[in-house]
Amino acid sequence: MFTLLYKEMINDDFQVEKNVFVVFYSGERAKSKILKICDAFGANRYPFTDDQGKQYQMITEVLGKLSELKATIDIGQLHRDNLWQTIGYEFEQWNLLVKKEKSIYHTLNMLSLDVTKKCLVGEGWCPVFARDQIQNVLQRATMDSNSQVGAIFQVLQTKESPPTYFRTNKFTSAIQEIVDAYGVAKYQEANPGVFTIITFPFLFAVMFGDWGHGICLFLATLYFIFREKKLSRQLGDIMEMTFGGRYVIMMMALFSIYTGLIYNEFFSVPFELFGSSAYGCRDSTCRDDSTVGLIKVRDTYPFGVDPKWHGSRSELPFLNSLKMKMSILLGVAQMNLGIVLSYYNAKFFGNDLNIWYQFLPQMIFLNSLFGYLSLLIIVKWCTGSQADLYHVMIYMFLSPTDDLGENQLFFGQRFLQIVLLLLALVAVPWMLFPKPFLLKKQHEERHRGQSYAPLQYTDDGNSFELEIDHGSHGHEEFEFSEVFVHQLIHTIEFVLGAVSNTASYLRLWALSLAHSELSSVFYEKVLLLAWGFNNVIILIIGIVVFIFATVGVLLVMETLSAFLHALRLHWVEFQNKFYQGDGYKFSPFSFALISDDEE
Repeated sequence: MFTLLYKEMINDDFQVEKNVFVVFYSGERAKSKILKICDAFGANRYPFTDDQGKQYQMITEVLGKLSELKATIDIGQLHRDNLWQTIGYEFEQWNLLVKKEKSIYHTLNMLSLDVTKKCLVGEGWCPVFARDQIQNVLQRATMDSNSQVGAIFQVLQTKESPPTYFRTNKFTSAIQEIVDAYGVAKYQEANPGVFTIITFPFLFAVMFGDWGHGICLFLATLYFIFREKKLSRQLGDIMEMTFGGRYVIMMMALFSIYTGLIYNEFFSVPFELFGSSAYGCRDSTCRDDSTVGLIKVRDTYPFGVDPKWHGSRSELPFLNSLKMKMSILLGVAQMNLGIVLSYYNAKFFGNDLNIWYQFLPQMIFLNSLFGYLSLLIIVKWCTGSQADLYHVMIYMFLSPTDDLGENQLFFGQRFLQIVLLLLALVAVPWMLFPKPFLLKKQHEERHRGQSYAPLQYTDDGNSFELEIDHGSHGHEEFEFSEVFVHQLIHTIEFVLGAVSNTASYLRLWALSLAHSELSSVFYEKVLLLAWGFNNVIILIIGIVVFIFATVGVLLVMETLSAFLHALRLHWVEFQNKFYQGDGYKFSPFSFALISDDEE
């Protein structure tokens, strides 16, 4: 005798696997043991007859059942696939609908229920220009819902600081995000983004000045701009950041073309785009051009650096001097802009102490030293003097009364230096001492009458009672030591920062020099070297290496490096002169924002 048995097993794909086995036995005792074992392991038992006719009949029945089950499974799988396809088409819409409903209920939970009037009451912020629009929307919602009670929109007076909201578009939003990454502006504080739109790409271009590289960068951003609708849904995280700042990169590229024309560099190669060079050889043979030098034979080159400077022995000293002095001029100008903006902040908020005891001494200190250095640079450029400005600035502090000798640039320079040095010395205690004492005086005057309690008239009309309220009137403690230490730290930070920040702008010179030298190395040591072998294969390899080096190093790494340095100059050297950045951003309820987050 034998019995056909099987055991079911379910795998991870929800398919039933069956182990089929046949057991041969002899005797009833063996049969009973086998049955107990099968019951213990949950095996199904099927008797198997010895009659071949019945075996054929059983096989036919089983095959029929299998075909029926297979047809049922196929129909079920087809129905499942159609259902999944339908769900796939509708899933995004359902997901967005659920998020919208969830956001609506989340907003409704912020409202408070007025039990007596059976209505919801909520307080929130809205831009002033949107009042009429909000009222119209509420009226339209009342009409569409056939509500018997209309929505009431009323402006409330509050002492809370409102959120900050700047209206931006796709061109200005990236710049505003750069500023907000440092800190969101306090309500009605001067927004650095207005100036950063121009100064950020310009300072980047000072470090990235090459109109060949600028054109490559500009063409890449044009591709992003013209295909922005299609690319906005197909980019990864890193490319999405680049795509979001496409208009900033476009401005950076345009300014790079401009500064590249000033530097007269096209992949480190100079061109005579605006006329012939002002310098020429002393004779027709040009034998002495590398030893004695060139002479000026015509008018000054009209725009940018004369092409003859490139490749000469004095190229590096000349460009170093030019770019270093230009960096100082740009840095002093931008720091002065930051201090001027602090004046407008103080004037708008009615803070006269910051005007008289912060803005004025800061302007005097910065311009007495580095404003004077900028003046010397401009005078030296205009007069062609050979004065050593390092010597002038050092001995302005060490020996202010000594004769300047050959380093004198204009009449009365020594007297002016003494006056400026004295003004700088006076500006330091001017920033440090008056403001803490005046704040203490204002605090004492503001709380002088708070020890007296008002008399309250009683209900009987015949007597008065004294009401003492020690915790009223918004009394705030004033710690003079904390205020003085804070002012001391602020003064030391500005005095030392005036020096360090000015030196920090020299990164404009350093990055520009590095970019120029790297470009020159790739051109001369790769492209020209491959060209000199007069071999097509070596030339092709040289061109490929030059392209990959230019794109990988100069157009990617150098772009990122110059971007980060320009970012630091704006955050640290410019914005810390006036920008508090202690506000919070206006975050309205909007279905559009939910859709953007989903994308």
